Amino acid sequence: MGYHGGLIQTQVDAMTIIRWTTAALLCLFVVTTHAEALDGLDEWIENERERWGVPGLAVAVVHGDELVFARGFGQLGLEDERAVDADTQFGVASLSKAMTATALGMLVDEGRVDWDDRVVDHVPEFRLSDDWVTGQVTLRDLLSHRVGVGRLFGNRLTFMPDRSRAEFMSHLRYHEFEQPFRQGYVYSNAMYTVAGEVIERVSGKSWESFLAERLFAPLGMTRTNTSIHELEDDAAWPHQEIDGELVRIERRDWGYSGPAAAVNTTMHDLARWMQFNLGEPGVLDDQRLLDEEVMARIHSPSNLSGFDEEEHSVEAYAFGWGIGSYRGHQLLRHGGATDGFNTQIWLLPELDLGIAMSTNTFTVMREPVFKAIVDRIAGHEITEWGEQQFDEFLETREEARQARLDKEAERIDGTETSQPLSAYAGHYHDPLYDSAEVRFDDGELSIRLWEDDSQVLELEHWHHDTFRAHWRNPAQREKFVWFTLGEDGQPAELHMHFTLRPKSLQEGIYPADYTRVVRFERIGEE
Repeated sequence: MGYHGGLIQTQVDAMTIIRWTTAALLCLFVVTTHAEALDGLDEWIENERERWGVPGLAVAVVHGDELVFARGFGQLGLEDERAVDADTQFGVASLSKAMTATALGMLVDEGRVDWDDRVVDHVPEFRLSDDWVTGQVTLRDLLSHRVGVGRLFGNRLTFMPDRSRAEFMSHLRYHEFEQPFRQGYVYSNAMYTVAGEVIERVSGKSWESFLAERLFAPLGMTRTNTSIHELEDDAAWPHQEIDGELVRIERRDWGYSGPAAAVNTTMHDLARWMQFNLGEPGVLDDQRLLDEEVMARIHSPSNLSGFDEEEHSVEAYAFGWGIGSYRGHQLLRHGGATDGFNTQIWLLPELDLGIAMSTNTFTVMREPVFKAIVDRIAGHEITEWGEQQFDEFLETREEARQARLDKEAERIDGTETSQPLSAYAGHYHDPLYDSAEVRFDDGELSIRLWEDDSQVLELEHWHHDTFRAHWRNPAQREKFVWFTLGEDGQPAELHMHFTLRPKSLQEGIYPADYTRVVRFERIGEE
């Protein structure tokens, strides 16, 4: 018996050894495959970085639940020559949205909210310009950009940055709809800010604390935070091309609007985030952190957003994730743009592949990098995406430059304002955009918005009663403003042309194909 027992044990041990050896060989094969597929990627990315003129960037790739590539390139900033690495912190802006949606998913998992809960049942003071719509808006609507209200703030666009979230929400009742409720896709940072408020009301914790305790800590995202005031020493500096020169600019403090865009993180931490969303979504390190049905809902389409003619596929929006395709592979993706930073993330579930990339200047360089990595991993024919994309960028930029020149050619020389400059000084008001104070000092006009000394524009006379306004913070660029007269022949209204999306930020805020003109009525003298 002992002999047979020993034989059985020997057989078991042999089988175990075979399994272990097979597993080890398989792992070796996978690693070798990764190594072969990504061979030379470092050099290729560095060449692209130099082509695009990016001071610093970082890239992470996860495949088959393994981190197979995590590297930094270039330096933290033009004035900080320390090298970027996989632990360098970048502002990732709208990648925050999927994290906010996942935080709400945790509350859904606990039965404390439902995706179809009405917002007013959790935030009673929530109001939009239509009373019926106000009572119908659900968490699902907030997260899938189908409410119909558009941009109030975003990259290069500020809105009452020094006010509270409560005061911000009190102004939403004056925000006009860009499309009818639930009848289209209108990207809205504002609605994600409201989603963050729901998290606070239901959990009793601030959005910032909830993410830190319930998401970042369990996922091991140890260098991820929600404020520029929490950045550590190894943090990239933002840059922007202004008047043909790349310069360092100030970091953007997202304040009350954090749930839409305030997260700062690293490639190592984003790798953990990608692993949490890939493979068996909701599971990390063999531990389920979020229910699989909740994760499926977060990743599933909730709103059609467009059609990709190149891929011949429908595009949609889930909860904090865009849905598309690349060479037939389904994509979960999102971009993040804040002042001086660009980030992109791609998840390809069928390949169990995730890619993330951050740069410390605004650039479309990320697209060719992502395509090149997918092509290598999936075994597609290699295309010179960098050269092709760069040529397209130069073409787009030249179109924007020409459109800007055309706009400037419309300037009428030799005109004067209809009134002395001092006559335009005074206080102006719009229900949504609140206060604008026009000042006359030392023969020049300026505008201070929201009683905030960080939001001041200097006015350059353009023609007649129109001015080109330059922000004192040059990263915010410029805009056009003009005055109209009342029945008494005196300035009665101030009009400001806000750019919601420029054609080429490198060329400037104008020209743009997505704008809003705000009409401030005069309410008193300076």
